[in-house]
Amino acid sequence: MKLSHLSKLSIAVIASMYSFQALAESDIPSISVQATELSDVSGEQIKSADLADALTRNVPNISLIRRSGIANDIILRGQNKDNINILIDNAKVYGACPNRMDPPTSHVLTNNIESIEIIEGPYDVENFGTLSGVVKVKTKKPEEDLHGEISVNFGSWNYQKQAMTLTGGNEKVRGLVSVSKESSEQYEDGDGNDFAEQIDELNPSFTPMAGDPHYKDIYRGMDAYDKKTFMSKFYFNLIDNHEMAVSYTANRSDDVLYPSSKMDALYDDSNILNLDYSITNLGELSKKLDFQYYHSDVTHPMSTKYRIASSAPQTSSTTNSNNEVVSKLTTDMDGFKVKNAFDIDSTFEGSIGLDYSKRNWDGKYIGYGMKSGITDRKSIDDVDTDNTAIFAELEKRYSNFTVKVGARYDDVSINPDGTQQDNDYDYFSGFINGTYTVNNTTSLFGGLGKSSRVPDARELYWKMSSGMEVGTPDLDKTDNYEIDFGIENNFENLTIKTKFFHSWLKDYIHYNDSKTMNRQENVDAKIYGFDVSGMYSFTDEIYLDFGVAYQRGKKDKALTGQTDKDLANITPAKLNLGLNYDYMANGTAKVEVIAADTWDNYDEDNGEQKIDSYAIMNLKARHNLTKNFEVTVGVDNVFDKTYAINNTYKDLILLGDASGDVMMMNEPGRYYYLNAAFRF
Repeated sequence: MKLSHLSKLSIAVIASMYSFQALAESDIPSISVQATELSDVSGEQIKSADLADALTRNVPNISLIRRSGIANDIILRGQNKDNINILIDNAKVYGACPNRMDPPTSHVLTNNIESIEIIEGPYDVENFGTLSGVVKVKTKKPEEDLHGEISVNFGSWNYQKQAMTLTGGNEKVRGLVSVSKESSEQYEDGDGNDFAEQIDELNPSFTPMAGDPHYKDIYRGMDAYDKKTFMSKFYFNLIDNHEMAVSYTANRSDDVLYPSSKMDALYDDSNILNLDYSITNLGELSKKLDFQYYHSDVTHPMSTKYRIASSAPQTSSTTNSNNEVVSKLTTDMDGFKVKNAFDIDSTFEGSIGLDYSKRNWDGKYIGYGMKSGITDRKSIDDVDTDNTAIFAELEKRYSNFTVKVGARYDDVSINPDGTQQDNDYDYFSGFINGTYTVNNTTSLFGGLGKSSRVPDARELYWKMSSGMEVGTPDLDKTDNYEIDFGIENNFENLTIKTKFFHSWLKDYIHYNDSKTMNRQENVDAKIYGFDVSGMYSFTDEIYLDFGVAYQRGKKDKALTGQTDKDLANITPAKLNLGLNYDYMANGTAKVEVIAADTWDNYDEDNGEQKIDSYAIMNLKARHNLTKNFEVTVGVDNVFDKTYAINNTYKDLILLGDASGDVMMMNEPGRYYYLNAAFRF
């Protein structure tokens, strides 16, 4: 199917919004896309507070982009960055760092998360910028009566986490407060190398010189990070059929080391405020009316302070930072949404809404000593991205199938404060999907959709400290035209779900390392693949959960000045396998295997390289010592393998050696951990 045919299809999908009743009355069976859901995240994902790590362990289509001991990013179906929509309690959150040191996943911790829903593909019209999928994070809700949890976690490399949650109230007013503190030394890979030593492995016989990225001697053994969080949430039901929820989350991270980058984060501070108000049963035309306002802000200064590059003279033993360079960035996000849900009859329902958001992104460089000339030079010049949208969904249920359509219209303006050009975009998105039940054991599902996302300020306007313009100010938006289909079987002892997808990407935004400036480039491309997941029960107590995913991605033609048509960040086939034993209602034990094939389809022109296959084993056991006291012990990477899971795409600024090879950051070696939790 050619792209032009898909363009016509997307128009038909949107037009179907206006003829949905005729579709609902027809006899055509439809198919639907199904989401992946993770429940009890705070109880299950306790090895660390890193959301990206938890997602990688549980969803075969998600892979980790390792940047540090924490604050890592994800790839979903071969796409990352703004191609994935990350929502925290329906609030859209961005990081401030153009080098993705503080991705959206880093601003919420697993100990505060109740559940996660992952919708793969263009099947979300409620939110701005869903291209390849959306990850919806739901944090804990306040409960009635008084409840609480106190937990401590200890792990290898002096990992420590302490967390406490207190909740209580009645049917009218309920509240929750959660605090945590987390820190760790630099982890070691399977060869015993910590962060500083991994850099040494890249350049084993270096001579200190200006710009050298090695850590100074006094900082080589410093902790990898220190992180503190606070979350509060209050629900009010003072009037019948009215509910208000107010929440505030603060994250404070200090001295976060990013060894494969040229800078580390002096600190990373974020605030998220969320206000929801809902009214139910207003009348025939309103089953539920929701209002939401949210605000988030992030401050993120990166610095060469801990590196030899900041020293004068350039030696590893010096304590000064006379030539320090700081790249300080801030971002603010404000959003407002109103959504009205209604029933046409008992099997036919819908919703319509308005969505508005405004993001500001601002950044500058600060230099000292010989670098003082860059002070106040802009990296991202006070850019506003304004989005106004209207969306609607309709769903019709029959005895053996359900069909759903959605549509959205966006009007976006992007305005920098300096001399760079403004950009305006407007577009429709839409989908149709559904589920068809064949019999008691088999269901079919699938869908067609079109979604878009506009380039962000980094891709459009970002400048290096030298003043060189890396962004490309005239980028087009990216359109995703996608087909998904699959089958789910539920037998006596086996549940298995198989999904296939094919995504045609028009004007996909890709980094071009062959250019001196304006390195972001639009290119048509395609990504396709499949995943299989499920569970097999040997007995009531012993069961196997499994998942395997595979994707391939190709550019329709090579980028300017290049020959490689492989898309970057297309991870190889990945396997998640877990053997579980639930014993005597007192606890669980799990043997987990995570494996990936050799990464031998990669974008060499843009810095990627071949990565060997790997397979690691993790062990975990959770036991209830009493009704209120629970202990969890575990060992990750039991055989202490040295391996890497993310590639070296130069869209991120990473360290390189004298020959130009980019630093591959290894994963942690054998890791022991112990968690104890007291609940009341």
